[in-house]
Amino acid sequence: MHELILHHYPTSPFAEKARLLLGFKQLSWRSVLIPPVMPKPDLTALTGGYRRTPVLQVGADVYCDTALIARRLEAEKATPELFPEGQEFNVAVLAAWADSVLFLTAVSLVFQPESMALRFANVPKELVETFGKDRAQLFSNGSVSRVSLAQAKNDWPTYMARLQQQLARSEGEFLFGAAPSLADFAVAHCLWFLRATPVTAPLVDDYPDIRAWLGKVLGVGHGSFSELPAEQALQIAREATPAALPDEPFAEPNGFAQGQRVVIRAVDYGSDPVEGELLFAGSEELILRREDARAGVVHVHFPRLGYRIEAC
Repeated sequence: MHELILHHYPTSPFAEKARLLLGFKQLSWRSVLIPPVMPKPDLTALTGGYRRTPVLQVGADVYCDTALIARRLEAEKATPELFPEGQEFNVAVLAAWADSVLFLTAVSLVFQPESMALRFANVPKELVETFGKDRAQLFSNGSVSRVSLAQAKNDWPTYMARLQQQLARSEGEFLFGAAPSLADFAVAHCLWFLRATPVTAPLVDDYPDIRAWLGKVLGVGHGSFSELPAEQALQIAREATPAALPDEPFAEPNGFAQGQRVVIRAVDYGSDPVEGELLFAGSEELILRREDARAGVVHVHFPRLGYRIEAC
């Protein structure tokens, strides 16, 4: 049984989502801190080039994207449920909306000049410039562009009103009942991001019901964790054997064959290519086999939704 290892950095919103998922599941995990900007040589030794944060490592299996990390944690520990029975579709769809539309809107609001001035008040100018160039590169090859600040300000009240309505109509204190689901954590990490400075915090705090709900979601904490040096995480991968493939038929509608060398990349942003041998294509997951001098043989896992396969 391998430890759960999260590769992340403290201020990443999606890393906060993953940390909350681990806390909700009451799981113990190891923490590997990574740089917030490229290069990330220890991380990409595991992923083959995927640069987004966070990444979950379990032995020689590497899970990219919190949408898939959530499903891996559900397999690790079935209860409490991230996908409540009878609400699986609703939860997954709302979580996907939050991770894309709501998140990109929050990014635009957080990155407005007044907010960024506070966030980077004590950061050297050259590091601020490096961060800006890195984030511009993140969006350079994907299918989405940043939401304009004017559009983000226009849309935000509608999103918050709809969330308030969902909370009011729910048969419990959370979006889909008496306990949090993946949808709660997907929405919460966007709002957590906004509350980082007094410029954007009122966009959450001016809605008392949402503020109270957010406090309950964040209150699950991050579980029990301890620090792990990146080199040790790579050694763990080198010395481990990847887990058996899922017991599900290989299904690839675009004609890619099992064992074929391919590239997988994100569609929206951070679309750095990862090359390897296509081992598995299922309803929710794609798996590449790749080999690295530092990490050894690893299986890199991606969600099917939001990613595409290309010929090498």
